[in-house]
Amino acid sequence: MKPVAFDDAETYEPEDGWRRVSMAGSDQFSFEWFEKPPGHSSPMHDHENEQVCLCLEGELTVATEDDSVTLQKNDSVLLKSNETHRVENTGDGLAVGLDVFAPGRSFDFWTDREE
Repeated sequence: MKPVAFDDAETYEPEDGWRRVSMAGSDQFSFEWFEKPPGHSSPMHDHENEQVCLCLEGELTVATEDDSVTLQKNDSVLLKSNETHRVENTGDGLAVGLDVFAPGRSFDFWTDREE
């Protein structure tokens, strides 16, 4: 067993107000808790990992090149491997979510990637 206390977990802000926290995981899957201020959007991007995005609080709109869906509390969406997408807080308050990646990905994805 390998517990990860939230307050002791590795964390960083890829952009102001966009906080990400690395939760327990492995090479097979990884979990990243995140919060986004109103209006914040990640850039369009893709990765080899499949991703489930779960909205824990607020409103998140997940857009691909072909479609978009707005998630409310406890809603989720599956993104396939290499599916180009972005995640935006389209609500009026702070949005909080949890990303699950399979296989697990490096926590430095947003700091070590090329635009």
